[in-house]
Amino acid sequence: MVSFDESYGEIMARYYDRAYAGLRDESDTNFYRALAREAAGPVLELGVGTGRVLLPIAADGIPCTGLDLSQPMLNALRRKPHPPTLRLVHAPMHAFELGSERFALIYSAFRAFQHLCHVEDQLACLDCVRRHLAPGGTLAFDVFFPSLARLAERDAPPAEDVRFLDGDDVIVRLTEAHPQVERQILDVRMRYERWRGGMAVRTESVVFELRYFFRYELEHLLARAGFGAVSIYGDFSRAPLGPASLHQVVVARVA
Repeated sequence: MVSFDESYGEIMARYYDRAYAGLRDESDTNFYRALAREAAGPVLELGVGTGRVLLPIAADGIPCTGLDLSQPMLNALRRKPHPPTLRLVHAPMHAFELGSERFALIYSAFRAFQHLCHVEDQLACLDCVRRHLAPGGTLAFDVFFPSLARLAERDAPPAEDVRFLDGDDVIVRLTEAHPQVERQILDVRMRYERWRGGMAVRTESVVFELRYFFRYELEHLLARAGFGAVSIYGDFSRAPLGPASLHQVVVARVA
């Protein structure tokens, strides 16, 4: 099962756009947008969140569907201006059914696939993707490239990774991730501290698990799910995967 509850979505939806405006560039958005233009057909994003990646694709006039398990995240997206070609679905990415609809591109951006911590859920997600892909359609997603040095830091303390304004208040986010190496799981805690007048006045935390993947594990998982023509890149410019890579960017088609 997916390893977070609804409180994750409530807190993350409140701060997501402002937090990641300072943490993410547009390289992943541009990558998935280019795939969508090449596909020239309906697009489905799994784990759409607040629409950071899908909204620019929808703005190109491409029929888009965004799916997410978190209702607060979908509500945040609905409040944004969006074209009538965008539809939102509240459902888990490993157990969705959209009838006879078929998509030229199905993708999952910003490591959403890593919320599927169990092989059964990963395969169930890929099965759903296969059933909803049009003939010749493309699956794409990204996960982080595991750093063995960081995985060895089992007791790393919380570290500030971003701060931003919320009205007159300053929000400081401190993140810690503790690896369970035997399970290939990171236990992640994000603490959002609200500062006002130099004092911390409120703290909110989210706790969740992320599964990390290695290259050949991904290839075997996709082969087991019936995908072929698998390419795995080291970044969103399609550079080869290497020891300094931060990402594993996967593009695959049904075998």
